[in-house]
Amino acid sequence: MVNIVNLDRVSKGYGAAGQLLTEVSLGLDDSDRIGVVGLNGAGKSTLLRLLTKAEEPDAGRVTHRRDLRVAALPQTLELAGDATVRDVVLGTAWLAEGFGAEHVWAGDAGVRTVLDGLGMPHLGLDQPVGPMSGGERRRIALAALLIRPAELLILDEPTNHLDVAGVAWLAAYLVQRRRGALVVVTHDRWFLDEVCTDTWEVADQTVRAYEGGFAAWTLARAERERVAAATEARRQNLLRKEIAWLRRGPPARTSKPRFRIEAANALIADVPPPRDTVSLHRLATARLGKQVYELDDVTAYAGDKLILDGLTWQIGPGDRFAIVGANGAGKTTLLRLLAGVRAPQQGRVVTGATVRPAFLSQELAELPSELRVLEAVEEVARRVVFGDRELAATQFAEMFGFTDRRLWTPVGDLSGGERRRLQLLRLLAGEPNVLLLDEPTNDLDTDTLAALEDLLDSWPGTLIVASHDRYLIERVTDEAYGMFGDGRLVHLPGGVDEYLARAGGAAGSGAARAAGAGRSAGSGAAGPAVTGERPASDAAGGGLSAGDLRAARKELARLERQVGKLEQQEAALHEELARHATDFNRLAELDARLREVQAQRSRTEEEWLALAEQVS
Repeated sequence: MVNIVNLDRVSKGYGAAGQLLTEVSLGLDDSDRIGVVGLNGAGKSTLLRLLTKAEEPDAGRVTHRRDLRVAALPQTLELAGDATVRDVVLGTAWLAEGFGAEHVWAGDAGVRTVLDGLGMPHLGLDQPVGPMSGGERRRIALAALLIRPAELLILDEPTNHLDVAGVAWLAAYLVQRRRGALVVVTHDRWFLDEVCTDTWEVADQTVRAYEGGFAAWTLARAERERVAAATEARRQNLLRKEIAWLRRGPPARTSKPRFRIEAANALIADVPPPRDTVSLHRLATARLGKQVYELDDVTAYAGDKLILDGLTWQIGPGDRFAIVGANGAGKTTLLRLLAGVRAPQQGRVVTGATVRPAFLSQELAELPSELRVLEAVEEVARRVVFGDRELAATQFAEMFGFTDRRLWTPVGDLSGGERRRLQLLRLLAGEPNVLLLDEPTNDLDTDTLAALEDLLDSWPGTLIVASHDRYLIERVTDEAYGMFGDGRLVHLPGGVDEYLARAGGAAGSGAARAAGAGRSAGSGAAGPAVTGERPASDAAGGGLSAGDLRAARKELARLERQVGKLEQQEAALHEELARHATDFNRLAELDARLREVQAQRSRTEEEWLALAEQVS
């Protein structure tokens, strides 16, 4: 590994935003794949601009290896309106002459492959970029970067405006074809896990480095916060003892009592229980009644394009559905039909009498800019009942990242991400029993996404989500439906992986690639359309004989028991670590044992997954 970029005690701030980075020192090697995470406004984009030397630091210095080629995708870019796609991707309409396209991609076919992968098969190479949308321009700029060699590629929100197949294709391309260092800012947590081997967290005017992708960073951050909490608890305990000792005065000093300092709490005392689907279904039924939506032979167009062709579909209380599809497939049109914003050309959409829907559009309705954040929330509701919890408006706002200081900020002064959070907060504060969410994760940082998922996970109403964020889809929904642009809505028992296989997209993960290979016979065209009843999944067993199937299920049960035992051992070791927090020798021994148990559990889970695929 060769060091290519160094930040030496770098500080950077802006007038209104204040200080963002203070004495940050970092190094970047030529093979690093870094994911940058942090709250909106923490300084992630500023860090990227410092890395590229697009901005100079207020203090400290940024050094590059001699002749280092850096290619960067900014959040906002300007392209000449009269330039063509070919001029931007292959020519010098955006990038300088020093960035020649790689030979393998320099022809029309190579460019066509990249554009298709990014979800733009309809674009001609001689098409001008002037009339294009901002999302299309960003994807064209991204294509220009992908076909050019650079020792360092820096991407600021590259997954914005990509559908789920485009995100999977980009992840596969960066992992399998891209050489050199990569630094990426994105809120797509699946993408971070798939592509990045290290994570930088921008927070508290500094940058902390962690090994691994999003999942590893989440665990490491939880451990850091646990240690900080334990340290603070010990400090407070010592202070209390000291104060009590001083209050006793000199007579008591000869017989000072002994105090026991309690060890730190375990990182996770109990694994949170999975969503109680039965209980939530019961709550939903009580609030909604038996009928939510019924679509009967619905046909809908967007302009001249057929979106739905004779769709019959029923949505009941407590249903949690994800709608996936390419950009322009009709996801938004379907949600607008359910929300009553538009009517179908043929057929009918019947809405239950007890339905109270809330529709979060991509455009976002106008917010009261003259009010402050808390006033804008209290305008809808002062107290909110969410599932089995009752929250004050301030508590509810805090769950969405609006702390005491931000509660009194005028709505007109909020950033785009904060306005998105506030709009979602106001919708939920109205206590709807049906949520229709169109790309709800746009502009939200990872912490806000986690808070949103926690709320939706325990929400008892009906939930329909159109999203390209597969992390959110897999967390908060129970079933997926795909739209392939042919007028049908297709039930996908295999979720996003099955969608990618059917759409013919490149699956980004090993599991997704395996799903694509296993379903090659069903790739391309969409499967059976929804007609009121959900189609049954393929017969279990994957072609195994009855005897082999029984043996496989028996082995599955054994592996499940083994995983359970290993989880118990892991929990016990965490407790041991907490009890011996000050014994460094014992900590090292316990940590080694913990790593062994975690590795064994990982191997056992992989065996279980492989066997489960055969049985399913």
